[in-house]
Amino acid sequence: MTLPEHAGLDAIIADPAGAVIGLDYDGTLAPIVPDPAAARVHPGVPGVLAALAPLVRAVVIVTGRPPRTALALGEVAGVPSLADVPGLVILGHYGLERWEDGRLTAPPPPPGLGLVRARLPELVKGLDGAWIEDKDRAVAVHTRRCADPAGALEALRGPVAALAEEAGLAVEPGRMVLELRPAGMDKGKALSAFLAERDARSVMFVGDDLGDLAAFDAVESAGIPGVRVCSGSAEVTALAERADLVVDGPDGVVALLGDLVARLGKSSASGGA
Repeated sequence: MTLPEHAGLDAIIADPAGAVIGLDYDGTLAPIVPDPAAARVHPGVPGVLAALAPLVRAVVIVTGRPPRTALALGEVAGVPSLADVPGLVILGHYGLERWEDGRLTAPPPPPGLGLVRARLPELVKGLDGAWIEDKDRAVAVHTRRCADPAGALEALRGPVAALAEEAGLAVEPGRMVLELRPAGMDKGKALSAFLAERDARSVMFVGDDLGDLAAFDAVESAGIPGVRVCSGSAEVTALAERADLVVDGPDGVVALLGDLVARLGKSSASGGA
């Protein structure tokens, strides 16, 4: 693809050493599939990130998944893995966990998850196809396999919200999923803190789901040139309405990042001219 005209992209190209590239995982770097455990990274992602990382200040994945799960799913036969991307940072569980240079740092899991694990199975009884995913520091219920995924999700919203309140947790809605997770952190807060830490001078964030709206907010409020990119889908339109640029799913994300690498490479070869 050809990069469009946009002030945020222009700033990244003019000063890549000050640019932070932030990326969601599911639906952005990996296609959405019925079983999240099978959501392998797009095969073009590790290579394009490995080419991009040395050209910019930082590449950071901001995801609701545990970092080690994202890393495991980032291993695809025949191509480099996400763990091989130089300097990559993964902020998992919406920023509660951090993986960098092979090291993982994280706070203790919240005590309310015990109550959720005990009670959530009762809430999904009778919803054929609904299933629970335990993410260690969060628990999610998926309805994508139900006969009526949207209807099942709607039926669960109230009971799940009540359980989350009782457990002292927050509910993160997504594409046919409701996730109960620790409150007080979201992708926007995680991205804002990372931008400050790296003294970023420009930022791009690419996401696909409702949880990425907070990261879009962080781009808008960062006080530096920024660009919001939506990995488009028919399931979620709220991000596309807020985005500066919409691409066609993970294929489009890889093409966008590849074009950015090409532009930055040309700029570097010409001495920044």
